[in-house]
Amino acid sequence: MNFPHFSLRTKIILSFLIIIIIGGLISLSLGFRLIKNTLISQAQVKVNHDLASAWMVFYEKLNDIKDIVSLTATRESVQEALRKGKQDILLKYLSRVRKEYGLDILTLTDHKGKVLVRTRNPEIMRDNQSQDEIVKRSLKGDILAYPQIISQEELLKEGQDLAEQAYIEFIPTPKAAARPENKETSGMMLKSAYPIIDENNTLLGVLYGGILLNRNYEIVDRVKEIVYKEEKYKGREVGTATIFQHDLRISTNVKNKTGTRAIGTRVSKEVNTAVLKEGKAWIHRAFVVNDWYITAYEPIKNIDNKIIGILYVGMLEKPYIDTTMQVMLTFTVMASLCVVLLLVILYFSTTRIINPLQKMVVATQEIAKGDLSHKVEVNSKDEIGYLAESFNQMTEDLKSANQKLIEWGKTLEKKVEERTKELTKMQAHLFQSEKLASLGKLSAGIAHEINNPLGGVLIYSHLLLEDTDKSSPHYENLKKIVKETSRCKDIVKGLLEFARPKDLEMSLIDINKLVDKSLSIMEGQALFQNIRVEKRYSSDLSKIVADSGQLQQVFMNIILNAAESMDGNGSLILFTSLDKDSKNISIKFTDTGQGIKEEDKKRLFEPFFSTKEVGKGTGLGLAISYSIIQKHQGTIEVASQVGKGSTFTVKLPVTKEIKHD
Repeated sequence: MNFPHFSLRTKIILSFLIIIIIGGLISLSLGFRLIKNTLISQAQVKVNHDLASAWMVFYEKLNDIKDIVSLTATRESVQEALRKGKQDILLKYLSRVRKEYGLDILTLTDHKGKVLVRTRNPEIMRDNQSQDEIVKRSLKGDILAYPQIISQEELLKEGQDLAEQAYIEFIPTPKAAARPENKETSGMMLKSAYPIIDENNTLLGVLYGGILLNRNYEIVDRVKEIVYKEEKYKGREVGTATIFQHDLRISTNVKNKTGTRAIGTRVSKEVNTAVLKEGKAWIHRAFVVNDWYITAYEPIKNIDNKIIGILYVGMLEKPYIDTTMQVMLTFTVMASLCVVLLLVILYFSTTRIINPLQKMVVATQEIAKGDLSHKVEVNSKDEIGYLAESFNQMTEDLKSANQKLIEWGKTLEKKVEERTKELTKMQAHLFQSEKLASLGKLSAGIAHEINNPLGGVLIYSHLLLEDTDKSSPHYENLKKIVKETSRCKDIVKGLLEFARPKDLEMSLIDINKLVDKSLSIMEGQALFQNIRVEKRYSSDLSKIVADSGQLQQVFMNIILNAAESMDGNGSLILFTSLDKDSKNISIKFTDTGQGIKEEDKKRLFEPFFSTKEVGKGTGLGLAISYSIIQKHQGTIEVASQVGKGSTFTVKLPVTKEIKHD
């Protein structure tokens, strides 16, 4: 058999081509799996974070119910009406509260658990609720808020419409675990109870309220709005959330094929076993109703720590699969172009191999003719042995040397880059320091220069005002001069405090007493007349070393800002606690004011920045407060929602020894 004759150049090119193709196919296969697994892993991490956000929304709603019930139960008018047995007044007031705050139920019992007022169905009363676990514990003085399964019998007491809302017929679902029943008549409710206790510490009764989750989409839609922001992929919703009662979807934004919410469908047997029976979190890809999702499930537990349902979030898997395919397609095109480029380079590079071989053949022919000057030593049995050995050695040497040069070059480049970054960072830091120092000097200089003239203007304008008759047309102008001059004095004072902050005068202080003292100073102002203040001080706080005067300045500034944000009408909650690591004390000031825009939060602690109207603030209060807390090695954090209010959190280190410089 005669084999086709190939030139040496062709053999070299074919050999390299085979190696490149095989290596490329292996690399693409491994790359596809690696990229897909990486993207899916990242998606699983994200969906786990999304589930945490869903729990936050879930418990936020539960706490809202708890706050409504608590605030209602603690009203003196409710206690007085309950003590005097004025059920008609209680029914009228509690019915208004239930409707105003959107509760499904709001019911009042006596001290034995018998229903006195049922706002949703006033005709049904005197039934005993003392065996209800939440009411039972509340009768012992506990304030509780938990999810709970409510039977059809109890729902009917509250109203036929609630029982109908809870009623759900099962829809056949692939891969779901078998169940003997084909419908659900009970419902899942977020429920809170509060014991009503008079001034003699006597239990008068229990007020409990709740919201039925069956066919209530507020929580799941809120989760989708917060976490996924209505994001779509090719016309489909990317993110979904669901609340399961046991394994049944009772509240969801997962859509079925008809485009309606998939109420009545059930979770797969695999998830059922892992979450409902074993009580574990389940994070994996799953087929949800009609498509594949990256999902996360966690059990919902009642007051007895028994699993009664599942909270779920999921992201459409298709965007990640499509991204993987697009990346691999890009890599394939790039690899193909590289192969073509390598073949072109290889074709021309083989010339350097063939030419020496041809010269060797000529040399051997000359030697055969007897020309000893062309003598060539050939150690191998073929004509390219010596050339291969020489070039292999030379190639290895060059390759080794080149590799070392490349490595040294990369190392040098990296070091230069790192050094450049360090120098840039240092330069920026020095520039910022110089700018702040210049600002401080400028502020101090300006304040010093204009303070005395301002004092003179203020004194003489006061004298002119006292000498001017109130009916004079100049009287109001002089009042404005006094007011604006006083404001300038405040700005100058703030400039001096910012430019030349006082040294800390450290002593052992009680944070709770200091917050209380700051509040008492501010409460005397007219602005606080319609503000309800709630104190939630931790009783286990130890004294810390700090400057009480400067901290009081910070607390008063935050409290005043909160009152102004609420326009003198709202709620202010003061909360102190010891962090879990016992290294810091947290002081939180929560108001129900206008809130702060996201773009304003970034500049909140900058000098001279203010969200107040012109003439109502210097823009230095929070900057000075921030400086004071920094000198205490602490932090100030701000969380806010426009239209809902803000929370300022001051964290101070727990230090019990006074350090002397």
